[in-house]
Amino acid sequence: MASNLKYSAALKNAQQNAITTAAGASALLLIYSGTQATNPDTAIGAQVLLATLTCNATFAPGAAAGVLTLNAITNGTGTAGAGAGTAATWYRLTTAGGTALIDGSIGTSGSDLNLTGTTSIATGQTVSVSSATYTNAN
Repeated sequence: MASNLKYSAALKNAQQNAITTAAGASALLLIYSGTQATNPDTAIGAQVLLATLTCNATFAPGAAAGVLTLNAITNGTGTAGAGAGTAATWYRLTTAGGTALIDGSIGTSGSDLNLTGTTSIATGQTVSVSSATYTNAN
């Protein structure tokens, strides 16, 4: 039987706000190259960590219309693994303690996590986020 679930606006917002609760204060965005892991429960393998960015101590304000928009995110710096410039292909959101929560797409627009300027990250380069949102469109 096909699924045709539709959620109320209040439930969608509650689901999105649960991300804020799970992330807690100063969650981390770990930016990787390589093939995105199957899900956040999958250990990192051959993927290369290119940068780590720290989320705001207050992760996000309350969701509206099923959209959770993260507060400002501290800039990060390209790690040694980035070399002369490596393409970022995905990211993992973790708690400050390292518990994996969400894996998502990365780009400069239209992605879950949008970087400022380019997805090519070099060692020592400043890495900044232009926007980060989670949408419950169902």
